[in-house]
Amino acid sequence: MSVKVALHCEQTILSNGLRVLVHEHHDAPLVAVNLWYHVGSSSERPGKTGFAHLFEHLMFEGSANVPPGRFDAALESVGGINNGSTSPDRTNYWETVPSHALELALWLESDRMGWLPPAITQHKLDAQRDVVKNERRQSYENRPYGLAWETLQAALYPEGHPYRWPVIGSMQDLDAATLDDVLAFFESWYAPDNASLAIAGDVRAGDAFALAEKWFGGIGASRTGSDVQAPAVLLESPVRSVLEDVVQLPRLYFGWHTPPTFADGDAALDVAAHVLAHGRASRLYRALVHDQQLAQDVEAFQHSGQLGSVFHIITTARPGVEPDALEAAVRAEVERLAHDGLDAAELERAGNVILTSFVDGLQTVGGFGGRADRLNFYAFHTGDPNAAERDVARYTSLDTTEVVQAVRRWLVDAPGAVLRVLARANRIAS
Repeated sequence: MSVKVALHCEQTILSNGLRVLVHEHHDAPLVAVNLWYHVGSSSERPGKTGFAHLFEHLMFEGSANVPPGRFDAALESVGGINNGSTSPDRTNYWETVPSHALELALWLESDRMGWLPPAITQHKLDAQRDVVKNERRQSYENRPYGLAWETLQAALYPEGHPYRWPVIGSMQDLDAATLDDVLAFFESWYAPDNASLAIAGDVRAGDAFALAEKWFGGIGASRTGSDVQAPAVLLESPVRSVLEDVVQLPRLYFGWHTPPTFADGDAALDVAAHVLAHGRASRLYRALVHDQQLAQDVEAFQHSGQLGSVFHIITTARPGVEPDALEAAVRAEVERLAHDGLDAAELERAGNVILTSFVDGLQTVGGFGGRADRLNFYAFHTGDPNAAERDVARYTSLDTTEVVQAVRRWLVDAPGAVLRVLARANRIAS
């Protein structure tokens, strides 16, 4: 698939360390503001988890000059939208507004960067803590298979590793968090010298830089947290675990440690995931769901991260199918790909799907995966916000041999982890 990428930006760094990226795109009278703080759950420590995600909530509860509820109301009054998300590596907040409202969005973001702590009270902390705890109950404790991910993470990563705990944190740590703990976490990480601001859309670069200086330039550089570092994790031997849950059908979760985002092998394994389990023509779907009728569903993906990645395969057994048989069938297909290879048509099909998704995301300036978000993604992971063409080239330059070598090295010749989620009443030994 031939892809021409037009995603270039101008950039500057303010005196306080804030990196400002501006991409002009004048097709529609819209502009996106996208702020990445280089803090996520990996910035936390055992016993104090869930803080980054908690701040994703607290950031919308008012700052010194923006009363509670005013943030959303101000944006809605001009037809704007906003959201945020937290990952192990970063937290992002974004707004998409009519181009004439750019200054409003920048003021709102700057106020909660520079003047959030005075507005955080014990009452707000308690209220948002309860919201997050309820979110955890709904998504983890009270959902079938809900505890699988954090169980698998704990199996894959050793004690103390920053990827070992889930983004949402633990109930115990959320309960134990004090107002002083939370304020100290903010002071450590939420500062201009630990952030990048991307502005994309119907704006002139010079005007955007001037507005960024006006609203963010007066915020002092204050980050005290150190960059998160951790050695690459490689399992010495296969890890097997069982989780009993209130479920009707067994489900298997496989995980293998793989290279970090943009490292050699990352893109090849992304392609391998599509070859194995994207669509009804994929290998695992044909073998497990259609031909052998062992599984209800199957998916595979390369979950890329700054400190390392994990290649996942997840499959749910059909009624009456033993987990042993399903696991053996999964491993057989992965090994077949490593030993027999793939053909050019499979490689092209997978590359087309990946690049079509990439191009589709660039149709918007804002939101998750839009142009502004992409600039921050590249700046964070590569140091170069103009890395879109390099990103595309990772896929267009791949050949079948590279994909096969990556599968063999990381999924076949290296040990991984497998978690079996079984019905509580019918435990089957692993």
